[in-house]
Amino acid sequence: MRKFSRSAIVAIATLIVPFFAAAQSKYQYPKRKGELYFSWGYNTEWYTHSNIRVNQPELGNYYLFNHVKAHDHEGWNEGLFKKALTIPQYNYRLGYIFNQEKGLGFEINFDHTKYIFADQNVRITGKMGANKGVDTTVAFNAANGFYYYLNNGANFLLFNFVKRWHLENVAHNKIRIDALGKAGIGPVIPHVDNSLFGQNNDPDFQFGGWNVGIEGCIKATFFNTVYLEYSNKIDYARYSHLAVYKGRASQSFGTYEMVLSLGIAIPSGKKI
Repeated sequence: MRKFSRSAIVAIATLIVPFFAAAQSKYQYPKRKGELYFSWGYNTEWYTHSNIRVNQPELGNYYLFNHVKAHDHEGWNEGLFKKALTIPQYNYRLGYIFNQEKGLGFEINFDHTKYIFADQNVRITGKMGANKGVDTTVAFNAANGFYYYLNNGANFLLFNFVKRWHLENVAHNKIRIDALGKAGIGPVIPHVDNSLFGQNNDPDFQFGGWNVGIEGCIKATFFNTVYLEYSNKIDYARYSHLAVYKGRASQSFGTYEMVLSLGIAIPSGKKI
């Protein structure tokens, strides 16, 4: 598992910890029925191992890559402001709290995540070439004619139910600290790019299946307007009908994700 630098941990702690230690008084939300919000941020992921099933009827192939290891590619740690903001692993949230008192809302939740089949020795089982049985190990790397990327995105889109709990307020009610829970379901929209045994697909975006996810967040809102949100998320995605040379692939995997976002909140609706 990737290790975070000491400076990154200190930076996050510096942002969050003082809020919980500060003096507090009862916080009053804006006197509007609802709250519209939007955020943009960046993420990092860890993936479970996965089996990738390949079906190429025209070639007589039906086989499985077993217990595949994969990793992400953050991009934001390689000079964030030297490239387009949408090249690194990014995320956005567009939501509406429709009941301020109970903290209930709805959210469109999108994560641009990159899934890369790591270079490794991988076991292949099944049938290949005129349906002949196969059980062997290959060195999976580009030099041997193998790569498998969801690298313009594994792309999780969720339609979330949101619940907010107020935790603390500081600086004479200028800052509020909330916890949020989110859960939802939606499609995955991967960009599929691969080469198997030196045979390439035509890389493209496609609707590739579905995913479900849950997310827990700590949110600090300043002056009822600008907020910083740190989230931990667990997602399960099932991909099907992914394009490969003269066939299709399918797989499923779990994801643990950390997200840091900057957003804006706009009180809306009738006064209460």
